Amino acid sequence: MKLRTKLTWFNTISKLVIVTLFVLLLPELIKNINQNYTDNRLRKQKDKVLQTVKALGIKNYIQDGQGYAAYTPIKDAYVSLDEDSLVENLDTIQNEQRKVETDTIEYRILSHNFYVDKKKYLLEVGISLDSVNETTGPLQNIAFEILVGMIILTIIADQLYSNYVLAPLRLIIKTKLVGTKFPNFGSYKEVKTSTDDFQQLYLSIHQMIQTIESTFLKEREFISNASHELMTPISILQSKIENMFEEEDISDELKVRMLEMQRILNRLKSITKTLLLISQIENDQFLKEDKITISELLQEVHDEISIRLQDKNIHYECVVTDDWCLINVNKFLLFNLIFNLVNNAIKYNREDGSIKIQALKENDDYVVKVIDTGVGIAPEDLPFIFNRFKKLKQSLQQDSFGLGLPIVKSIAEFHHIKIEVESEKNVGSTFKLIFSTGSIG
Repeated sequence: MKLRTKLTWFNTISKLVIVTLFVLLLPELIKNINQNYTDNRLRKQKDKVLQTVKALGIKNYIQDGQGYAAYTPIKDAYVSLDEDSLVENLDTIQNEQRKVETDTIEYRILSHNFYVDKKKYLLEVGISLDSVNETTGPLQNIAFEILVGMIILTIIADQLYSNYVLAPLRLIIKTKLVGTKFPNFGSYKEVKTSTDDFQQLYLSIHQMIQTIESTFLKEREFISNASHELMTPISILQSKIENMFEEEDISDELKVRMLEMQRILNRLKSITKTLLLISQIENDQFLKEDKITISELLQEVHDEISIRLQDKNIHYECVVTDDWCLINVNKFLLFNLIFNLVNNAIKYNREDGSIKIQALKENDDYVVKVIDTGVGIAPEDLPFIFNRFKKLKQSLQQDSFGLGLPIVKSIAEFHHIKIEVESEKNVGSTFKLIFSTGSIG
């Protein structure tokens, strides 16, 4: 999972947790807020009555000992003032029931007693709980809508900021690791970022790639130069041995030794040519200007290698379900690619075995499969079969140079062909070539 996706998920989940907690706590919060608001209203009403009493006197409310009581038309609020016979002083706010005419209504009541002209009076200011609760629902909805809006805005802001902050990291990955062929022998554009960690990462990767590039260049240059230099003495030795065969006074024992030397030179020449070919491929010294159908290519490979099939009595089958034309390719290299795969399928096959070549379209991919009934490849060896520096047990047993599959890999990369391998020990192997759509005409 990408870092940006992880950050997005974290931000989203954390905010969902906050929303969930808020929704669970919201009723109690709104209740407390509403209650505090109601209590403040009651206190303001109390202060208003007390100020009126102080300014106009108690007679403004109580005359001839008759208590004062005033209710709103729908009885959702009231104010009462009467003489108080209680000893204790009151200044409380609590929920109580009052009977108004024939109705029993629960109120939030402020009770406060005070003295005027040495007489004690009790003031009550009440608001019905029904009217208090009427505002609770709308307040909860408003608070929830505001919260959801803020969460959405913060998620968008987090996403935009994450994209901005991680943009240099994505650019580093794209330009340094994914977007180019590795190692990329060319100039590098600096990735500008104000984040110190990304700047350090960029510099570290840049220095590492420079070191790897230098090593690869030296290796390729050495292989290319060594291959060229070796071809000359090998050719000279071969010519001299061939000339020695023409002399009449050479004994049979010496001829046997010379034949052995000639075989060794041939092997050395084959290895040198192979290394030179790989070097030329990796250095892009081949043009891709040819055009050929897959059926023609497979037929040419069969014509070249048919005699080897007869030597081991191997049944060969080529099925071209979907014939397509390859364009902008190098015919010589593609021939070598498939030839090496079929050659290996013969070399490591059993007597009276079989090889099947399939050319077909799987989903949207153009695929060539080379299927054999050979010795197979051990699971532990599969990751190393394209490594030119590691010779597998099968190669040692077959007296092979172990360079066939490295050539296959180099040619495939040169043509942007993907290779997939399936193999089972003592059952056989399947090499699957997936051609890029850019090479299909």
